Amino acid sequence: MSGPLYVPVLPTRPHAAAAFRRLWPDVRAAIRPLWNLPPLPGAAPEALGTVVAQYVDRVSAVSRRGGWLDAPFGEDAQTAALAEALALYCAWGWLLPVTGPERTGAQQAAAVETARRCLRGLGVRVRVTGEWDGHLGEHVRDLLDRTGPEVPVDLLLDMGAVLDDRPDAGKEALRALDALMPLTAWRNAVLLGGAFPRVTADMVEQGRCEAGRAEWRMWHEVRATGRAYAPLLGYGDYGVQSPNALAQAPAPGRKGGPPWGVLRYTTGSTYLFVKTLTRGPDRIAVNRGAARRIVESPEFRGAGAGPGEEWLSDCANGPLSTGEGVGGPTEWLRAGNLQHMTYVVRSLPGD
Repeated sequence: MSGPLYVPVLPTRPHAAAAFRRLWPDVRAAIRPLWNLPPLPGAAPEALGTVVAQYVDRVSAVSRRGGWLDAPFGEDAQTAALAEALALYCAWGWLLPVTGPERTGAQQAAAVETARRCLRGLGVRVRVTGEWDGHLGEHVRDLLDRTGPEVPVDLLLDMGAVLDDRPDAGKEALRALDALMPLTAWRNAVLLGGAFPRVTADMVEQGRCEAGRAEWRMWHEVRATGRAYAPLLGYGDYGVQSPNALAQAPAPGRKGGPPWGVLRYTTGSTYLFVKTLTRGPDRIAVNRGAARRIVESPEFRGAGAGPGEEWLSDCANGPLSTGEGVGGPTEWLRAGNLQHMTYVVRSLPGD
């Protein structure tokens, strides 16, 4: 594959798996997802194998070219059972285990052992949600010493939420990379961050809204420093959801939800989002109008740009007499991630 690696940080949810499956083959070939299990509060260890299978089966089937599988919200009492469940997918599929310097010793040991058995590598996810802490580098060094040189390792530097109110994120990422890159011969190094905001009802009352793609600017800022590792530094983001969406526990059987949602679109420097309705007599007209606001904007790349744009165009131009094609929260997230991942791959520089 030419150019930097693209690593979207995705939940093991139906909308994300469906989006990844529907990507055009050449786009999908350029992507290595970091799949995340949701929190499973109170799940009994003896039931975790079945629960994990419900989430991971859908993503392992579409990740034939690789990626990583993480359970960042696992409870201490679940560590052994989670490790056993995830090891099956890492050993027999194409997904790699993940650990990090802030994880428990038991979780680290389990991930390292799985990596040794599957012989394909280990993801080291280092979270920097504020200022860089030099002690993290020491903890990563200790983790690498226990991993051993026979296991290929990938650095996943996760900056978390990178919004416009965090202007020093690029500098902190650079401090972290300067400390972490010399520790070993990383097979891949990827800079992750999420700038899509947590959308509230107040934000979308005025119609179309915009938010800056601060994680995209952060990555370019680091690449422009001239560091020896900069040209090979991979890019990662959280797609068209805020980073805190990953931490939402599933709510089986819950009905209802808010009466509104959003359509999302990615431009060169911003995210656009427009209010939609999940119910009510005006739902069809409002949702088709929301799609038209995106399709008729100067930033829209045309229905032929990808399956996400095709869906938006079909939604915008559909009849008001039927609700077919206006979608709901799952379809809106799927279409948003489809256009976003396609656009990111097309925007990354080649060799």
